[in-house]
Amino acid sequence: MTGTLDIALPKGRLGEKVLALLSSAGAGGPQPDAHSRRLVLESHDGALRFFWVKPADVPIYVARGAADLGVAGRDVLLEHGAEVYELLDLGLGRCRMCVAGRPGALSRGGTLRVATKFPNIATRHFQSRGREIDIIKLNGSIELAPLLGLADVIVDIVETGTTLRENGLAVLEEILPVSARLVANKASFRFKHAQLSGLVDRLSAALEGAN
Repeated sequence: MTGTLDIALPKGRLGEKVLALLSSAGAGGPQPDAHSRRLVLESHDGALRFFWVKPADVPIYVARGAADLGVAGRDVLLEHGAEVYELLDLGLGRCRMCVAGRPGALSRGGTLRVATKFPNIATRHFQSRGREIDIIKLNGSIELAPLLGLADVIVDIVETGTTLRENGLAVLEEILPVSARLVANKASFRFKHAQLSGLVDRLSAALEGAN
């Protein structure tokens, strides 16, 4: 008898898109209810159980074995160095991790002041260029940092670039593309391999059909 697969989903639009993708893949996903405060959902056939968690917490639930699978952005996975297996690029939430600032900001000498929500990604990026930096960890409104003289540049997610342009900033370097990834707990990958592989195959087929 096969057991239920527990899946950690990020709260918000991305998680709802994943449920819709699972439904299109024939995985029996429940329909999201925007007004519900329930944190646990179960598929119609009982084969899948979903937990709503904060996006940054998804890799923790998966790595620690509280969930067999999870969906997290590549940015979250790289920032936290999660000990999980990446199974599939879902192609959802596509954007870019970039260095941004006023034009010419990277040409200044000395230590570069970098404001970001992603200190590990930013540090690795500038270390690979041999650039000495001072990381300023912020949790929101990153674009304000260069405007108020707190930082020279920022490292952040860029989707359309509209906010940057409206504040006189521009993308100076692209670090990496970002999209949502399906990840698995290492033990679950071993002991529930058939179930995980079947779900990955259905999702792959649904993604291929959508494209």
